[in-house]
Amino acid sequence: MKIEARENSYHYGVMRRAIELIDDGGEDLTLEQLAARMDMSPAHFQRLFSAWVGVSPKRYQQYLRLGHAKALLRERFTTLEASHAVGLSGSGRLHDLFLRWEAMSPGEYARRGDGLRIFWGWFDSPFGLALVMGTEKGICGLGFAAETGAEAAMEDMRSRWPQAEYVEDAEALRPLAEAAFAQKGETALHMIGAPLQIKVWEALLRIPSGHVTTYSELAQAIGVPKAVRAVGTAVGRNPVSWLIPCHRALRKSGALGGYHWGLPVKRAMLAFEAAREEEAAAGDMRAAG
Repeated sequence: MKIEARENSYHYGVMRRAIELIDDGGEDLTLEQLAARMDMSPAHFQRLFSAWVGVSPKRYQQYLRLGHAKALLRERFTTLEASHAVGLSGSGRLHDLFLRWEAMSPGEYARRGDGLRIFWGWFDSPFGLALVMGTEKGICGLGFAAETGAEAAMEDMRSRWPQAEYVEDAEALRPLAEAAFAQKGETALHMIGAPLQIKVWEALLRIPSGHVTTYSELAQAIGVPKAVRAVGTAVGRNPVSWLIPCHRALRKSGALGGYHWGLPVKRAMLAFEAAREEEAAAGDMRAAG
């Protein structure tokens, strides 16, 4: 699994460079052009590409284009009330039925981590180097250093609970981290936030993989339709990125909006999920036929 994790991080690095090339080029690049501009053979690049996302470079470029966010809003917009109606509530198993979570009480949150022991460690992930933090109850923090750097990511996460005791122990967190990135088995979360933040994060958990919603829809779903700005702030303060999928929140216009760990990471996550969902749907159709 450690070798696989290192490969995932390397694959993200390759995809990060491909994203930059696609953005700079302004037009579709062939497999040969992409491979040459990254100093790889077409066969090597194709193998890495397929291992990471499972679709052709040409198809993936369509997902990375700025217009992809607008297409997602047209085709895969999620009405959160409908998701809630079918049983995806905060008290059950969420996020494709592999997460369970427990939130801190407002009083516990107000103590800013005082009396809390938080374990931390660095792990490779499909989106580059990731900082995982957790308590005895589950993962409480997950950040990405590909764009911000490791030191800034660590400072950012520790500032959220400044009174906590921090203990480096990657091995204690490894089972949770590996389950989280593989999205297999059950991953426990310990959500540490203010009451409004918890409501927003619970709503984010109701967005299926490969789908998106808007900040205004999130505000509507939690009963504060006029508090779009506050909801956007709560989205940005999500301490467990990827698992609580703040990358699936877009502006009404189809613009990506901000992303705490860098827009390239957000775009890569959306493209990764959309491509995986399409591949899974194609596999289901082949099996049915």
